Amino acid sequence: MRSRLLTGGKLSVIIIVVLLLIDQVIKILVKTNMMLYDTIEITSWFKIHFIENNGMAYGMAFVPKLALSLFRIVAVCLLVWYIVKQIKERARTIYIVLLSVIVAGAAGNIIDSMFYGLVFTESSPYFVSTFVPFGQGYSSFLTGKVVDMFYFPIIQTTLPNWFPFWGGQPYTFFSPVFNFADACISVGVVLLLLFCREELSSKPDSSKAGVSSETDAENCGATNEKNS
Repeated sequence: MRSRLLTGGKLSVIIIVVLLLIDQVIKILVKTNMMLYDTIEITSWFKIHFIENNGMAYGMAFVPKLALSLFRIVAVCLLVWYIVKQIKERARTIYIVLLSVIVAGAAGNIIDSMFYGLVFTESSPYFVSTFVPFGQGYSSFLTGKVVDMFYFPIIQTTLPNWFPFWGGQPYTFFSPVFNFADACISVGVVLLLLFCREELSSKPDSSKAGVSSETDAENCGATNEKNS
């Protein structure tokens, strides 16, 4: 059990640390080398487009920033506790790996919220953000903005005039701008649903529990008879 915990635990830690490093390196490179809303065109359907948001995946924002940051911290703590529990219970490696990927994604955006406002100047369309002494940044603890950069406008067209409500308007698929941490969360969740349905739908086997209790009762009765 102990060796299993150490092995699974080490694997989980390595995954989380490596993905966090990749996420933070990308974000710092973008934030310190691009002005806000700058775009680097890799292909016609893949661009690096620098924006910032309050922290929800794919730029969504309908929850107060501080509340969102606190919720994320609690969620990550619960996920870490659950991963440790699953390692002790000898869960499949793929299950541990995918849970760790999701934790890394959530933690990556938490780091932005916790520290970017303390160590960076505010990003602007007119100048590049720079590092500043800790605590002299553009915001306070837990209220920093999350850096997004990946933009995949795979289809850019104009909707036909007969299309309800939006006819004649430009349409882009896929329009959200996201970061590496968002991708970790999304990919982790999708792969969990595809390959770990057994773990996600598992319930205690009542029949096994019943057999076990009956066996214990029989053993107890046999012991009492022998003693008498």
